[in-house]
Amino acid sequence: MGPCLYWCPSRTNPENALSTKSIVLACLSLLPLTAGAVDAAAVRVAVDRAIQPLMAQHDVPGIAVAVTVDGQALFFNYGEASKQEHKPVTENTLFELGSVSKTVTATLACYAQGLGKLSLADHPGQYVPQLKGSAIDRASVLELGTYTPGGLPQQFPHDVETEAQTIAYFRTWRPDAAPGTLRRYSNPSLGLFGHVTARALGVGFADAVEGRLFPALGLKHSHIRVPAGAMGDYAWGYDKTNRPVRVGPGPFDAETYGVKASAADMIRFVQLNIDASSLSEPMRRAIDCTHTGYFRIGDTVQGLGWEQYRAPVSLAALQAGNSTKMSAEPNPAVRLEPAQVPPPGTLFNKTGATRGFGAYVLFVPQRRVGIVMLANKNYPNSARVEAAHSILEHLVP
Repeated sequence: MGPCLYWCPSRTNPENALSTKSIVLACLSLLPLTAGAVDAAAVRVAVDRAIQPLMAQHDVPGIAVAVTVDGQALFFNYGEASKQEHKPVTENTLFELGSVSKTVTATLACYAQGLGKLSLADHPGQYVPQLKGSAIDRASVLELGTYTPGGLPQQFPHDVETEAQTIAYFRTWRPDAAPGTLRRYSNPSLGLFGHVTARALGVGFADAVEGRLFPALGLKHSHIRVPAGAMGDYAWGYDKTNRPVRVGPGPFDAETYGVKASAADMIRFVQLNIDASSLSEPMRRAIDCTHTGYFRIGDTVQGLGWEQYRAPVSLAALQAGNSTKMSAEPNPAVRLEPAQVPPPGTLFNKTGATRGFGAYVLFVPQRRVGIVMLANKNYPNSARVEAAHSILEHLVP
């Protein structure tokens, strides 16, 4: 690892409701520096302008922001990880990623395909024999991973709790459309995608992620099952009434919304998505696989895990792609044949939330920039996108 510069003007300001704020510039040495040193002070001004009003407007207790520019990572930490303990947010605070976890699931599936354990053209019944001959078995693994198996709902019914009940649910499910024609954002769809991946690898899903994927990516502060030694770093989330909450168990929770990670780890993940050259060949192929575009829905291109936007990308297009219409309603999908390698300037993004947390991640590989925003409040996607877009405009004028 190359030399690191830490610049930490942390201080407490009684006139500032955000209280604790720090910035750390860390040279993570993941990517070669192709430009001069980042003007950290100027970036801090842009991030402050985006984040401070957002926190005040939406009553967000704490946010960790990480920015990468040409391989240099900057961390901007605001507010508290725990209001009860008045513990400040740091770049090592663990936040629930919500559906940003789906990008991890997608990377694992692509890794399994690269190892020859899984094919995206396969059908779920090949790995879950109970599903052979059912309607869901007409969908491919790829269609499960892109929310296009035919209209699975956003969530499982409330009476579906155990793995046996999920399999029974899939056996009796009836589609609204042919596979590959309708995108309906769906935890059951992505959950089965992850479950099939784990079956293909012959291990439990959490074991595959924590034992294989995270170590291969160098993610040391990311967990599905937070160990006792890391609980002190685990932020409390806050619901709409500001009660402290954390995520509870649910069907296929690990596969769809179960990762807890730090801003430091997530910006490393983003940097590896920008330039995977330091990884093993199977993992490089896995990253490339998650960047492939398979379906177009309006201005959004659906890949595995990540959603994509072709340049130039407007704020309106990003907000539309992360709107309730896209997350809660069925939308016609056009299959891209052949599957599309992202053209230069493509922006990748993913939102995620649990009851007490809200996350947003975006990056533009060609411009070598990326942004991670992790909060311990579930606030509107439109506000996350607007704040990140504002920061991005400073990074890529």
